[in-house]
Amino acid sequence: MDLSKEFWSKRYTEDKTGWDLGTISEPLKKYFDQLTNKELKILIPGCGNGHEAEYLFKKGFNNVHLLDFAKEPLDNFEKRVPEFPAEKLHNEDFFKHKEEYDLIVEQTLFCAIDPKLRMNYARKAKELLGDEGRLIGLLFEMDSNDHPPFGGDRVEYLNYFNSFFDEVKIDSCYNSIKPREGRELFVIAK
Repeated sequence: MDLSKEFWSKRYTEDKTGWDLGTISEPLKKYFDQLTNKELKILIPGCGNGHEAEYLFKKGFNNVHLLDFAKEPLDNFEKRVPEFPAEKLHNEDFFKHKEEYDLIVEQTLFCAIDPKLRMNYARKAKELLGDEGRLIGLLFEMDSNDHPPFGGDRVEYLNYFNSFFDEVKIDSCYNSIKPREGRELFVIAK
């Protein structure tokens, strides 16, 4: 399957973005609501239309960075949140990105990349985080498909993240939206 920049751009231009809830997901909202340090440098890779970033930014988190392979979702975000700093919008490949963050928010990238790249994803996430950094987010627990979203299971995910992080916790989400109930896991990797 071709998962190129062109593939993802076409999904946005043809409005084939079934993963986009049109708002922040409840599990991430609940996590963000307990954060007190508004100075955190946060990366949301594979950000899509950036509902999580919009939520954080409007709550006073001013060091949020969005990264997406496709330009269209970043353009959509910029139109919706014109006061967001343009220099914090990164139209590039996650695996080539070079900065350091306190927090990486996983929402849709992990299930969108070729599953063969998952170990590389965990390695790159660790590389982008400072010593006290953490990755948090949502993963799908479901049979894998031959197209995105690619599934997997808790044991598989623990294998990837335990290879690079000191402490990994993966729990079933109790507050997923109806269509995702029983299929979402919340990960925290320190």
